[in-house]
Amino acid sequence: MSEPTNDQQLDAIQAATFRRLVAHLQSRTDVQNIDLMELSGFCRNCLSKWLRAEAADQGVEISDPDAREAVYGMPYAEWKANYQK
Repeated sequence: MSEPTNDQQLDAIQAATFRRLVAHLQSRTDVQNIDLMELSGFCRNCLSKWLRAEAADQGVEISDPDAREAVYGMPYAEWKANYQK
């Protein structure tokens, strides 16, 4: 196995890793945000804020509800109603 050969390849790897992390968190609805925050120092809401911030740095506006839906895989209110304890 070799190192990434250029920044574009590294960006693609990092993007795929982010998508994998988000998919994992979407599948683990049993894990509460407070659990994530206590153990790791970040939660799903943090990821959605980071997504918005990175988009803004690139001149793209993503609303808070849209960013949360991208991370939660559904509208935030729906996730809260179904999974938040």
